[in-house]
Amino acid sequence: MADRSIFFSLAPYHILSYGTLLGTQVFHTFINSVTSFRVLGRPQFAILQRELFPVYFGIQTAGPVVLALTYPGSKSSLFGIPSSFAGVFHESSRWSVLVPLGTVFAAGLLNLAYLLPETNKITALRRQQEKKDGKASYDPPPHSKEMTALNKQFGKIHGISSLANLITLLATVVYGIHLSTRLE
Repeated sequence: MADRSIFFSLAPYHILSYGTLLGTQVFHTFINSVTSFRVLGRPQFAILQRELFPVYFGIQTAGPVVLALTYPGSKSSLFGIPSSFAGVFHESSRWSVLVPLGTVFAAGLLNLAYLLPETNKITALRRQQEKKDGKASYDPPPHSKEMTALNKQFGKIHGISSLANLITLLATVVYGIHLSTRLE
């Protein structure tokens, strides 16, 4: 009969949570977004992203919290490392666990709480300006001064959001490398 004690350990839930976070990030960043941009028209792509981003950034924000909650401690040394938040905040875990998970959390929260609402606000202003100008924001130039300014704002916020997303992905991989050193 199989040992069922593993179900009472944090380890399987931690690994599944890590896989969900990394898989979601890789799929959305390199497959879903790229394919959707290629296949859908700009208006449909914008609608899709507007619906997906709150969920995606929510996963990026909640994922590190779940990983911290399910962090499996270590009993291999004399004193060991505690589980859950205590293990994440343990001095020996500062650079290998706390910094990567904290980075994922902070960048995900930045996207969710500030950059996404700001992007949506600029997008709404661009739609209003498109009606005034009779021309889409993504049509070739020339554009009105107002649309040029809005496009510049959008590009800046979108660029920061993309950078924050790549930082979360990199920090998740860095944490995964540390996690792999703990597998026996």
